[in-house]
Amino acid sequence: MFSKINSVAFGLMVVVSLGGLPALADARELDHGFRQMYNLDFSGAHATFRQYQQANGSDAMGYVSDAAAYLFSEFERLHVLEADLFVDDTHFDSRHKLTPDPAIKAAFDSSLAKGESLADAALAKNPRDVDALFAKVMANGLRGDYAALIEKRNLASLGYIKTSRNLAQQLLAIDPKCYDAYLSLGAENYLLGANAAPVRWMLRLTGAQTDKQQGIDQLKTVAEKGHYLAPFARLLLAVAALRDKDTHTAKTLLAGLATEFPDNKLYSKELSRIQ
Repeated sequence: MFSKINSVAFGLMVVVSLGGLPALADARELDHGFRQMYNLDFSGAHATFRQYQQANGSDAMGYVSDAAAYLFSEFERLHVLEADLFVDDTHFDSRHKLTPDPAIKAAFDSSLAKGESLADAALAKNPRDVDALFAKVMANGLRGDYAALIEKRNLASLGYIKTSRNLAQQLLAIDPKCYDAYLSLGAENYLLGANAAPVRWMLRLTGAQTDKQQGIDQLKTVAEKGHYLAPFARLLLAVAALRDKDTHTAKTLLAGLATEFPDNKLYSKELSRIQ
């Protein structure tokens, strides 16, 4: 059961969407940083996010986004996002606890702590602050990712996942056009919905979302209408297609990602595996 439960952490990185963008120039700066991150230019992404922090000192997103770049750099170094890890449940169950870089872990935790502190301060003034809610959703998703996929702390990751999903639901109730927030819901629905019926029943008792098809639809919403998380949603959909033996859809998605982010060899590598 825990293989599919913790695979959900793979999709729980949620960032600010078009519904809650800051000023246009700042939004472009964040966008540039995330594109650098997807293209594996982590030093460039950190520099961009720190410029954003300097210009927007009270905005949690600058710090939480920097934490995302730290996490993605560890994913790349440790080969965490290889598709076969998620397609093959046996491979996922037998994976070893990885050895994180302690300096990266410290920087990751520090960035999240600063971002969450700023988000809490903003929400104390305005509980409907869209950007602050996004920062909290993302922070919990990142912590869940780190716990499950690097530290192999399965139970700990579930708490972060639940908190992230609850916050995403609150956010979407305020602004349904924050399409990136659907990633949190979609990943949980799809991956937990892939469990057997008795397991889904037990998960629903805890408040988990377990509708597989709804999860696919939610991921498609992010892929088609999302902003910063659209590429990540497309990767998740490619993994879902591979799990369902739909190699045509997986090839189409991976080919598009490989073209858009040529310096990220993960996409071309996964594409070559199924061709």
